[in-house]
Amino acid sequence: MMIKKCLFILCLSLITIAAFSQQQPFKISIQHLTGNCYLFISYGLANGAPFPANGVYVVTNDGVVVIDTPWGEDETQQLIDSVYRRHHKKIILSISTHFHADRTGGIDVFKKASVKTYSSQQTLALCKKSGNKQAAYTFTNDTTFNIGGTTIQTYYPGEGHTKDNIVVWLPKQKVLVGGCLVKSTETENIGNVADANVAQWPQTIKNVMVKYPGAKYIIPGHQGWASLNSLKHTLEVIKSAGN
Repeated sequence: MMIKKCLFILCLSLITIAAFSQQQPFKISIQHLTGNCYLFISYGLANGAPFPANGVYVVTNDGVVVIDTPWGEDETQQLIDSVYRRHHKKIILSISTHFHADRTGGIDVFKKASVKTYSSQQTLALCKKSGNKQAAYTFTNDTTFNIGGTTIQTYYPGEGHTKDNIVVWLPKQKVLVGGCLVKSTETENIGNVADANVAQWPQTIKNVMVKYPGAKYIIPGHQGWASLNSLKHTLEVIKSAGN
């Protein structure tokens, strides 16, 4: 019986490994959001299963700006190739909204492709501390990028999902890229809080709500983005997690 049990466990493990190997490499997907803005979805493993991560890119007259890299290096190369095929433009700049790998995992691939990679100085310091990929350029305060006729603004509302999480605002398109600070209305799970400030998180979300009351699109870090209630929903999720 013991031999049969061991064989069963071995077979189950091999099947699991085979399933994961078939899932790799993950394939990104791209969809039009509004105007010159596009949303892309990459994947990483969370608790042993594929999990989607949202990013946004903006097509400008001078090239393409990416907000948050894909989760992995292969997917980042996919994005570079896909963007060029679709728009006949190169990615010229990226901004990472915090230090975790689902926002920074493709930085080195971007560097090799001569993309200017940016993060806040706080994010850079946390990347160095955690061993994650590090942007080549940094900004200290809330910063406005004017690139090829498109305005892109960064805003640090306070600690939440991480100490360094920022949001990115596209004023012309009224698109708010919330990163992992913002939870999708599709989830009731607060997610990874290993680096979070759960006590400060609600006030940080309220700061974002006051700053950008006119957002027409709010993109959370993961899962669906169709609802405009994701900021309010994030407050509810955090409250539920604290009970």
